[in-house]
Amino acid sequence: MTTTPMTPDVLAAQCPSREVLRLLTSRWAPLILIVLKNGTFRFAEIRRSIGGISERMLAETLSNLCGAGMVLRTDHGEIPPRVDYRLTPLGVEAADRLREFADWIEQSLPRFAEAGAD
Repeated sequence: MTTTPMTPDVLAAQCPSREVLRLLTSRWAPLILIVLKNGTFRFAEIRRSIGGISERMLAETLSNLCGAGMVLRTDHGEIPPRVDYRLTPLGVEAADRLREFADWIEQSLPRFAEAGAD
């Protein structure tokens, strides 16, 4: 029996795109991608760049982003350990879109505040 691949539809409950959407709309993944848009960073550098993120959440989110093919983790096999993170081409695309969205949010803050005051 041959199965036909599902047509991508983020509104369909079983569509794999839901997992990507869940990751990209999580609390920390967009911020990590925006940081990595600026180059290759070590774990501690990423953590210092994002206010409020714990080591545990950074490690978990980086692992998820690596698993989704958006971030490349390079272990240099040195002692003490040196591990770098950088965006893959897919991660660059996601980071570009997220940066545009973040810019729109920041530029629109006065409008959000005004709308909330009504």
